[in-house]
Formats: sequence, structure tokens, C-alpha cells
Amino acid sequence: MMHRIERTFAGRPLIIETGRMAKQAAGSCLVTFGDTMVLAAVTVSPKRSHLPFFPLTVEYKERTYAAGKIPGGFIKREGRPRDEEILSCRIIDRSIRPLFPEGFQNEVQVFLYVLSADQENDADMLGLLAASFALNASKIPFAKPIAGVRLGRVEGKWLLNPTFQALAFSDMDMVVAGSDDSIMMVEGGALEVSEEDVVEGLGIAQRGIKELIAMQEELLSKVKVQKMEWTKPETPATVLETVTKAAKGRIEAAINQKDKATRVEAVDAVKDAVKTEMAESLTPEELPFVGSILGDLEYSILRDQVLSTGLRVDGRKPTEVRDISIDTSLLPRAHGSALFTRGQTQALVAATLGTANDVQRLDSIDEAKETTKSFMLHYNFPPFCTGEVRPMRGTSRREIGHGNLAERAIQGVLPAFEEFPYTIRIVSEVMESNGSSSMASVCGASLACFDAGIPIKGAVAGVAMGLIKEGKKYAILTDILGTEDHLGDMDFKVAGTKDGITSIQMDIKIQGLELKIMTEALAQAKAGRLHILGEMNKALATVRPELSPWAPRIVTMMINPEKIGDLIGPKGKTIRGIQDETGAELSVDDSGLVTIAAVGGEAMERARQMVAAITAEPVVGDTYQGTVKSVTAFGAFIEIMPGTEALLHVSEMRHTRVEKPEDIVKKGEMVTVKLIDRDERGRLRLSMKALLPKPERTEGAGDAPDAGEGEGEPVAAGGGERSRSDRPRGGGRGGRGGRSRE
Repeated sequence: MMHRIERTFAGRPLIIETGRMAKQAAGSCLVTFGDTMVLAAVTVSPKRSHLPFFPLTVEYKERTYAAGKIPGGFIKREGRPRDEEILSCRIIDRSIRPLFPEGFQNEVQVFLYVLSADQENDADMLGLLAASFALNASKIPFAKPIAGVRLGRVEGKWLLNPTFQALAFSDMDMVVAGSDDSIMMVEGGALEVSEEDVVEGLGIAQRGIKELIAMQEELLSKVKVQKMEWTKPETPATVLETVTKAAKGRIEAAINQKDKATRVEAVDAVKDAVKTEMAESLTPEELPFVGSILGDLEYSILRDQVLSTGLRVDGRKPTEVRDISIDTSLLPRAHGSALFTRGQTQALVAATLGTANDVQRLDSIDEAKETTKSFMLHYNFPPFCTGEVRPMRGTSRREIGHGNLAERAIQGVLPAFEEFPYTIRIVSEVMESNGSSSMASVCGASLACFDAGIPIKGAVAGVAMGLIKEGKKYAILTDILGTEDHLGDMDFKVAGTKDGITSIQMDIKIQGLELKIMTEALAQAKAGRLHILGEMNKALATVRPELSPWAPRIVTMMINPEKIGDLIGPKGKTIRGIQDETGAELSVDDSGLVTIAAVGGEAMERARQMVAAITAEPVVGDTYQGTVKSVTAFGAFIEIMPGTEALLHVSEMRHTRVEKPEDIVKKGEMVTVKLIDRDERGRLRLSMKALLPKPERTEGAGDAPDAGEGEGEPVAAGGGERSRSDRPRGGGRGGRGGRSRE
């Protein structure tokens, strides 16, 4: 049976419905906001998985028909998901994962399809809303309805689910997911906003979330579904007591190691030894519980120690940041580079400067036409950085997500493209990882920008915050280790400058987080960030004054848009010729902005001069060396600039009367002329006699008519009217401007 609810949310109609599509799925939901429509369909395996983790899969797919498009390229079918689809998928996965019951191990799949895109409203938060309703309306055990909103702020006014057009003017783009009383997930970027602004925004977002949850609850009351039966495997009390007695003290001693490898090795050695011992005293039916008991022991020991003693497994206090070391200009031929090491986390980051031709072209269902991207940050996490052996199968979702987080952190401080017309690519190679390699990538990227001479507004640093919470007792941890991330309750990454936050991401493993704890975590993160910025300042305090000698130099110049065709030439021949001759790289846009890039000033200057020669506008009063292109009965046409011809009338050749123009000038020869006039139609007039000394007047000379007056062709030197049949061919030969206005 179909059920439907419609309300107005954020000034636009919002519809939630179920029972019309995907009726064989365990649960489905169709959400429409404006003309953007997203379908969620969820399924569950009837059998328990034996994997050591909860097997949840979220797939988010954008169909190009949603925007009335056909996929570009040779393959006319959607293939590998775009980065934006993967990022939306990660947001939804991280929001819903904590709400499945502990111990539930049946495989769950959540499929989301963007069926319609109005190019105004983003679909990711609609996908989260649809997934929440579909899970709650299915037989799958799920704690409660949740929802998410996108938050923007334009001129101090908060906006819920702003349109793409409004976001272009917003100083914040943040998505927040939560339940009716707590926050589940936060992710976004900002233009150096304060911690207080973020907290205020979270409060605004939570009010919108409550409104969306109320809609779900109203519709869920009409959908009655029996939840599936499942049982959490209970550990026999005797086995729990035996294993705990044998392992607790040994794990407590092994876990407190400053070095990650030593700690992991020591803990694993204890676990292996206990498993060997238990094999002799436990039955085959009891042995499978040993592994989970040992994992739970490690979990509880670490947490109890932090809450009771205030000391972490590597000996640090909750607010301490690990030791930091920094090297810059490490890679000789990279345009900028930095090696940032914090404890046992290390990122080698390189910055490369390119030209406008290097921008990334993007085809999205959210844009009416192809867009470009002039800044990219790519993050790589090879298996050796954690001492592992695993197959390499392309860029992982995690790498795309962490790269996007670091990219947003730097994006907010970059100069405008008009001020610094370079395409910028930053690559972070994680060399070693033990906690928050994404934040190390942010620090390394900032330093690499400084090293490359990119004039960013200020240094950017990032720090990852953790949380240990048992009941009302909790501890917030600065600069968490991998172990603290794995066994803790929160991974809260905050990046920014000394003046404010530029990027933020929060994931939790518990069912919600109070705003009070988030406020404290933000304040503690600021202190950690300022400490890291201080260490970065010691290594490289300011942007280097000069670009790397291996980086291209770029100059821009404006030309008359009507001259673009002259610069490009037939089939691009002219512009390619300049590039081949000089080694420079040229691009020109529709406005007439020419960008010239070259490694080396001589090549760039030569290319600039050649562009100027082709596109220059003739100036009345200037003298030119020109080539005679043709000679007629009334004068000659002279090419004074490439592609620009002007008329040298017979009356302007000499101070005395000239009977035949060919007696003065001949086709193909070089002559010196002066530009004396440009009429209202853009036609140019030249003179040779203006450059010659005037002859001395002789007696009676004043009675003679002026040279050419009343003689020769119908057009006098003064440029009077002539008949159409007598007009020289291509009368606008003063340049492209003259022809286009004809």
C-alpha cells in the first residue's frame, strides 16, 4: 500500500512516500524536494555473517537521465562512481552505521538512486532521509529515525538546505546528521569561521533535523512492519571469567607502549599466547568466544585507563600533541614540497603549478554544463604506511574522502584564480600512519603551498580529536592514535588557520553526541591547532617570494575579442605556431583574456610580443613599417600589422601630384607610413607625405590646386562619400573590427 506525506521545508515542497517503487526490497522510500528525487531501497541477508565487522554496504548512484543528459565519452553508460557520488555515499554510511544494534551481523545493503536532479537542490541529504525511513520501515533492526540537513550562511543569515546558487555566496557549507536529541555526523568546509559560529550552526541544523524526523514518525505510524528476529551470541560466563583472568594483566602491560609497532606486536603476542593456553582448557564450542573476549578486554583496558588515570597508552595527557618535525624543499624538481611528521604519522606532500589548460573538467548532473576545477588535492594511502601487505585496486573510497577533507581545508585560503592564474595540484603520499594522516596531509599541503610560492591567506593546520565516554564520564583526546580511533567513540577532525575553521568532519560510534561535548571538543581542537601552527611557523613562516625555477611563469593580457580569431588562426595554426616557436603555452577565453605560461622568462616574453604583434590595435599618429599588399589606380593597401591593412591614397603619397601610384610603391615592398585617420566605420587611412619634409613654396604655387583635389578617384583625401560600385573590396580592411561592423 502506498503512503505519502507532504510538507514545506526550507521554503520548498518536501514529499516522503513509500509503497510505490522497489516493493520487493525489505524497505523503500522515495523523497522529492523541489524537482530533485531520490529513491532508497534496503535489503538484508537472512543469515548471520561470520565477518569480524558489521557488513553494511551503501551505494549512491546518480543517473544522468535525472538531469536530461547522456553520459559523455565513448561509453554511453554510467560506470565507476564519480568522486561526488562516493563522498555522498560515505556521508550516508557514517550517519546510519552507529544505529544498527551491537552484535547484529547480517549483511545489509542500502541502495540510493538519484532519479531527478533540478540543478538547484543537492540530493545527498535527501538520500539520507530516504535511507533512514526505508530502514525504519523495514524488518531490519534500526534504532530510530535520523535525518540530515545542509547548512549555509549568507550575509550572516543561516540557510537550511540552500540551493547551489545560494551556496556560491555562503561562507559555510556543512552537512549535519543527527537524531532528535543528538548529533551523529558532521562534515563541511568554511571560510575561516569561528568555533562559536560552528556551534551556533549545529543548533540551527538540529532544529531542522527534528522537523524532518517528525515527518518520518508521522508516516511510519501508518506503516506497520514486524522486525526480524535475531539473537546476539552470548558469551558463556565461565569462558569470560577464565579468559579475563588469564589475559587482563598481560594486556595492561603490553598496551602501554609508545611505539605503534611494539605495542601491536606485544598485544598480539599476548592474544596468541592466551589462545594457545585456552585451546588446552576450553571445549571446541567455547574456543570461538576467546577472540572477541580478548578484543573487548583491549577495548575496556584502554578506555578505563584514560578515564581513571588521565594517561593514554603512549604516555601523553589528553590535551598533548605528539612531537612534530618538518622538512621543506625536499623534492628538487617539485614546485613545492614538505615532509610533515607528527609522532608516527608522516605525509610527503608535493605542490605542482599548471596552466589554465590543466584544469579538471567535470560533468555533473548538478550543473547545466561542464564545469572546471583549478585546485585539486589527491591523497594516497599505500599499504606500507601501516606495515601491511594488501592488493592495490585503484583509489579507495577512504582515499577519496580524506583527500576531499584536506582539499576543503586548503580551498578556503587560496587566492582567486584572477589574482594567481595557475591550476594547482597537491598530492599527499602517506609514508607512515598512526592516527590522522588526513590532518597531516593538511599541514603538509599548507607548507608545500608556502614552499611553492602560492600566496595563500595563511597557514592551515589540522588535528584529530577523540572521545572516550562511559555513562556521564568522558575524556576528549587531542591528536588521537590509530588505536584510540579504533577503540574510542569519536573521530572529530578540525582544520583551519589561526583565525578560524576551514574544514571539519566528525564520525561517532555511539548513538549520538550532545552539543556540550562537541563545544568542548572544538575548543580543545583550537588549542591543538594553534600549537601545530606554531611548529609549522618555525619551519617556514611565510610564502616564499619566488616561484620554483621549474614552475611555469604566467602572464595575462587582454586583447580585443574581435582579434581572437586572428590569434588562433585557421584551424589553430597561428596559436600553435607561437607555441612551437617559443615553447610557451597559450590559452585564450571568450572575453579576450590571453594566458601565457612558460618555464623561463625569455620564452614568455617572446610569446607575449608575438601575441601583441598579432592582436595590437593601430594607433592614429603612430608610424609603421608595412608591406604593400596591392596597388590600385587610386592608391595602395598596406599591411601595417599582421592581418591589418590600411589605405594609402594617391593624394597622401607625395606633396606633389602623383599620376600613377605604382611609380611610388610596388607590391611586396616595405614602406614607412603614418596612420593619420580612422573613420567611424573603423577604416584606416595612411600617409607617406606626412613623413616627408614639405617643399618650399615657389612664386605662384598658391594658385595651383591642392594635390589630388578634384582629380582621380571619386574619393578625395578627406574621405568623402563614394559610390558603392567604387568602394574598394573589403572596405573594412582596417581590421576585423571594420568588417564585423559592416
